[in-house]
Amino acid sequence: MSINGYIRVKNSIEKEIVIEKSRFICYTKMVQTEEEAKAFVESIRKQHPFATHNCYAYVTEGGKMQRFSDDGEPQGTAGIPMLEVLKNRGLKDTAVVVTRYFGGIKLGAGGLVRAYSSCTSAGLDEAGVEENIISNVYKISFGYEKYSLFLKFIEKYKQKTISSDFAEGVEICIAVPSEEEDFCEKLTDYFLGKVEIEKIDQIYVVYG
Repeated sequence: MSINGYIRVKNSIEKEIVIEKSRFICYTKMVQTEEEAKAFVESIRKQHPFATHNCYAYVTEGGKMQRFSDDGEPQGTAGIPMLEVLKNRGLKDTAVVVTRYFGGIKLGAGGLVRAYSSCTSAGLDEAGVEENIISNVYKISFGYEKYSLFLKFIEKYKQKTISSDFAEGVEICIAVPSEEEDFCEKLTDYFLGKVEIEKIDQIYVVYG
């Protein structure tokens, strides 16, 4: 992971494992705010109103907010182990819910910790991750005759086009990882100074 970014869960998935006849179903979702995380947890509760437990853990606000719940399981056997999996993987803006249907066999405290941890890990493995990178947004202006050169130049960079305007000339807004500190200098040299570049914003971007 870049020091200028963080990773978060990529896909929303449903992953079920069975341990000693109990069904454990992991759900994952990318969430940026606590409100989104709460709404996700509530949606799973409505989906499984007769489940024995709907335990959860989430890290939101870019890592500033962390919450968990054992939802009736013995204290410390579900929510905290789930949160620890998220933290150990360095995940932010990520929520997980593990729904349990009790199968009649008690697992004990240690067994529950292992069950919720392993189910969370299995769900995250299937969901995958993506990197959210802090990036500079540049407004770049040049003549039409330079457009093909511009496309060739940016091929070697991780970048995402925010907007394009083709009027009297070409005006493109693109995001480039902030760690590319010499991007403007290299582009100016490449165009022999015949280009206008203005940094207009700094945002987090997920690149394809």
